[in-house]
Amino acid sequence: MSITIDARGLSCPQPVLMFMEAVKSGNESTIIVLVDTDASKENVSRAAESKKYTVTDIQQQGDEYQITIAKD
Repeated sequence: MSITIDARGLSCPQPVLMFMEAVKSGNESTIIVLVDTDASKENVSRAAESKKYTVTDIQQQGDEYQITIAKD
């Protein structure tokens, strides 16, 4: 099962907190996070790795990023 988190327009730490909330549910094997800053992209990626998730893909479209994260 997957979930998409739209954190565009939000500044850190909000995107990270939204990702952590999705992790707490424990039901998602894939989490897609949409962000629009480099800092958010980096912070969400680090948070994922700290929770034993793997960033499987980062796609950039203009100023926006789609981060695909999978449970290890």
